[in-house]
Amino acid sequence: MAANVSHKLRNGIKPQAFIDGMTKNQDTFLSRKAEFSWPSEEDRAFFASLANRDDLRCLIIAADWCGDVVRNIPVVLEALKETEIPTEIFIMEEHLDLMDEFLTMGGRSIPVVLFADTGGHVLAKWGPRPKHVQDVMIAFKEQNPDRNAPAYEENLKAARAEMLKQYGEGTGYQAVIVKELRELLSSI
Repeated sequence: MAANVSHKLRNGIKPQAFIDGMTKNQDTFLSRKAEFSWPSEEDRAFFASLANRDDLRCLIIAADWCGDVVRNIPVVLEALKETEIPTEIFIMEEHLDLMDEFLTMGGRSIPVVLFADTGGHVLAKWGPRPKHVQDVMIAFKEQNPDRNAPAYEENLKAARAEMLKQYGEGTGYQAVIVKELRELLSSI
């Protein structure tokens, strides 16, 4: 990735400040955070092994009103806690310049999790949701290119219902996020 976010480093808020400042969905966020458990000791050990790296930074674009943020970011934060990678959260509405650098299929989809080096060079991006869930939205957008089509809203509602189904019941999706983050971090 050619993007550079050096102008944003140290301009976000700490994860705890984000949580403390939530005016929507805080209880659900905290509940999902409390439900986190490592899929395996091997996964936990991998993330812990990154604690020795001082060359990485994590920037997360998020907002408390977003269901994907409330579902996914507790998992990301719990996994990253082991890494000790400095992590900042950028409220989307307050950092539209950053958001617009990392659109998903041309749209503002959050969360966006960026990993950068200390110079701000973006090395990897994750989000807005696990790949198998995002595949539903990709298919929807491909099949519904016209936002003004009569069936667009109805089809969007069906796609969102399918995405919830793909997340599944319980916390199984959390292992998928850990796996995807591990693969991403292994590549940088």
